[in-house]
Parts: sequence; structure tokens; C-alpha cells
Amino acid sequence: MTDHAALADLYEEYEFLDADDRYRLLIDLGRALEPMPDALKTDATLVRGCSAAVWVYPMVLEAQSHAGPKLHFLADSNAAITKGIIALVLLTVQDRAPAAIAATDIEAALAPFDLRNQLSSNRTQGIPNMIALIRETAARYR
Repeated sequence: MTDHAALADLYEEYEFLDADDRYRLLIDLGRALEPMPDALKTDATLVRGCSAAVWVYPMVLEAQSHAGPKLHFLADSNAAITKGIIALVLLTVQDRAPAAIAATDIEAALAPFDLRNQLSSNRTQGIPNMIALIRETAARYR
């Protein structure tokens, strides 16, 4: 299951903000992302099709119980707002089992934020590629 509570709380705040404050909120989300070491920012972790550079690096967290391993993603971008979008995407999948990630409708979870209409197409064009990479990673580890 996605972290519906965190997304819902975030959306409650987001929906009452004007455009400039929405940008600031996204930037703040991006700043709060776990740091990604520069050594992991390689061509292999670069997400294709994004106007800004975006890197996503999956890690497998060993199972603490019988539930099986979970996926943890490190991600970064050279653009502050894009980094915030990455943070939103990761809220839907971070530290979850590969099967749960595969079953998550990431687009539906992000739909209330209406990013395509809130941001320029340059800023949102890579979202499907980020989501596809996350799904491919989950499928590989299922």
C-alpha cells in the first residue's frame, strides 16, 4: 500500500497553495530526499527522457521478517523542482516489497497533484520514464 496518509496530508497542503508556493513545496520535498552519493550518478542510473538530469538507484533491503525484501530508492536531479517531483513519486513506493510496488498505481496516487497542468511539460515529461524504471526494477526483484 502507498503511504496514503503522507500523500493525503501533503495534498491537503498543496491544494491550498498558489503556484509559487507549490513550487516551493516541491523544492522543499526535493531537499528532504536522502542524499545520493555522486559515485552513483552514472550513465547506468540516469533516467532517459527527462529534460533535467535524473538519477535513480535501487537498493534491496533485506527482509527483517518473513515479508521478504523491500526496495529502497536513492534519487537525485540537477533541477530543484524535478527533485521534488521525484520525492512525490518515491512517496508512493519507498521501502516496499517489489510485488507491492508492481501493484501500485503510481499515476493514480499522483493524479490529485495534477502535475501536468501545474508545471511545464519540460518538468513533467520524464515522470513516465521514472515510473517505468521503478516498475521494471520491481519486476526484476519479484
